[in-house]
Amino acid sequence: MSYSSALGYRTPVQDLGGKVAVVTGGGGGIGRALGERFLAAGMRVVLSDIDEPLLAGTVDVFAGRFGDAVIGVPTDVAQLESVERLRDATLDAFGAAHQVCNNAGIPSGSDGALWEHHVNDWRWALDVNVLGVIHGINTFLPVLLEQGEGHVVNTSSSNGTFAPLSNSAVYATTKAAVTTITECLWGQLRSIDAPVQASLLLPSTRTPGALDTGIWRPGRNRPERYARPGQAPVEGRDALTPFVEQLEQHGQELVFAPIEEVAEIALEGILADQFWIYLPSDRSRATVDGRAASMRDALPPDYLIAPSPWNVPKK
Repeated sequence: MSYSSALGYRTPVQDLGGKVAVVTGGGGGIGRALGERFLAAGMRVVLSDIDEPLLAGTVDVFAGRFGDAVIGVPTDVAQLESVERLRDATLDAFGAAHQVCNNAGIPSGSDGALWEHHVNDWRWALDVNVLGVIHGINTFLPVLLEQGEGHVVNTSSSNGTFAPLSNSAVYATTKAAVTTITECLWGQLRSIDAPVQASLLLPSTRTPGALDTGIWRPGRNRPERYARPGQAPVEGRDALTPFVEQLEQHGQELVFAPIEEVAEIALEGILADQFWIYLPSDRSRATVDGRAASMRDALPPDYLIAPSPWNVPKK
């Protein structure tokens, strides 16, 4: 008996052919990789992104391979009305939505220590990373429930889920919120025996290495409504060079893992109806155990100050 059957709720649809996936933040990075993998699985795909030229370029490439199975819808997930237009465009084009990936996210580009972060850095990140997920849930969940099937996958991060990187306060806070939101969503769906599944994607790869995504350009494409003095230029701040310097100080080299592996692991998790979609590792287990021990025994959170090339100080 499967895990889903043992709990008494409906198992996820295994045949993805002809089903419809919606991916926010789909112009590049993980979102683009998810869209490509879903298309290869025979799904029809709606990609959305706030970066219209990036989105258009991605859709053009995919349309050359998959024809009219893919469309792009420019979307600002921080705005509920924009996500509602995404839903309407999806239903107009394909008549349904089955797989909703609330994937759009940004690094805020905040400077200095937590108490020096400008409030607009917090507002921007909370609006995109947290409210963007909430907007996706509130907009698409009624559609999935009404049609009697569907799956919501929210992209979070080990940074904020397992434990925060202390020098990444804004991002870690938002991703911790996404994790909690998705846990609550799963619990509520299961308590009513809903025909809709919920999963949390923590991007991971089989090949060791970092992911080459927009996270290395914090502050990129900041909307005017979140402007602040001294903000990063429109192309974003270079966060990769300081990270490489930190790696070198720890005797490590930068290696990028294939981002396609994230999408492959995501699809495997979706088909298996996993809640936690990621590949556990010794590092993740140690982080979770260290934080849990601190909570359980009321000890100082020393895991926050352990030397790590990932915890890059901000200037």
